[in-house]
Amino acid sequence: MPSLQPPRVVNIEDLRRLAQKRLPKAVFDYIDGGADGEVTLRANVRAFEEVVFCPRNAIAVAQPDLRTTVLGCELSLPLILAPLGFTRLFHPEGERGAAQAAGAAGIGYCLSSFSGYHVDEVRKVTKGPLWYQLYIAGGSEVVEASLERAQKAGYSVLAVTIDTNFPGQRERDLRNGVPQLLSGEFFEKIPFVPPLLSHPRWLVSYLLDRDVMKFPNIIVNGKAQGVTDVREMLRQSTITWADMKWIRQAWRGPILMKGVITGDDARRSLDEGAEGVIVSNHGGRQLDNSPATLHVLPEIIDAIAGRGEVLVDGGIRRGSDILKAICMGARAVLAGRAYGYGLAAAGADGVARAIEILRADAERTLILLGCSSVQELNKSFIRR
Repeated sequence: MPSLQPPRVVNIEDLRRLAQKRLPKAVFDYIDGGADGEVTLRANVRAFEEVVFCPRNAIAVAQPDLRTTVLGCELSLPLILAPLGFTRLFHPEGERGAAQAAGAAGIGYCLSSFSGYHVDEVRKVTKGPLWYQLYIAGGSEVVEASLERAQKAGYSVLAVTIDTNFPGQRERDLRNGVPQLLSGEFFEKIPFVPPLLSHPRWLVSYLLDRDVMKFPNIIVNGKAQGVTDVREMLRQSTITWADMKWIRQAWRGPILMKGVITGDDARRSLDEGAEGVIVSNHGGRQLDNSPATLHVLPEIIDAIAGRGEVLVDGGIRRGSDILKAICMGARAVLAGRAYGYGLAAAGADGVARAIEILRADAERTLILLGCSSVQELNKSFIRR
């Protein structure tokens, strides 16, 4: 296992480099890449760089308080690990490793419908807050059964993803032959195999993990669905506002609509029974040339007008990014790639290091702002 401590790993970009070294190009690019020209992917990160701080100096802060509560979940840091699919492909520990690290750190973890581990297996490794992210794959009966399993396992919040009415075109995946590797004929796969062979340690772990490409939370006729089945299911299962009626009946806890980037959709989300929204453009992986999430956050907050909670994801690479989002009115943030790089680099230990980096950065930034608690942050601490 690589050393995760300074001087080798001091920020998320260092974890990214370790992940790139460990993984075959096709797998790394799946984590790292975005849709089309990756304009939105870059914009998400750049938006945080355009916001600067306005500190209150000559103030001593003994112990900064990063704690907050989101929809009844107490968090030691206003951070939830965002749902990432296929993480068992990154590292055998996959979602279990990520959830374990999140729980140990006192933050939340949101499990993807495309998890490689069953909801019960993930719950066993952590007592921390667990959320469940929903795609409508397989129809309402299949989804209702998965929601019932998640609720019985103690998942408290449902994040309904609404921005996948058609798969985004991820050009890196096409160049790397991902469609052929996942579902092509034998001879179609051959040109794309050599890069996998050049990473023997990853390849051995992949070959030894028989269930790496199955989704045990999407069960049809008693069988966990595989990658090919689910891709076709998604094409046939676009979520609409009308689906919120039966989803609201099937889920007894709070619901967040994930994929909201306009005020109209934010208001509609609450009108349809959600308790809040996640401002998200799917990490720049769906519709390219969508606005950066931080840019539209003020519009969403104005549209919600205090009726529900507003979270944001996309572009989080530093603890200071978390605080910028809080200053602009978000309740908390979700981060995906930041911990995905850590997971790919070193499993649960890599995720723990990613969280540690973000926490230390947030604590240091809060002290330098002359602010003792994240609850005191507001727009006066930033300038765009």
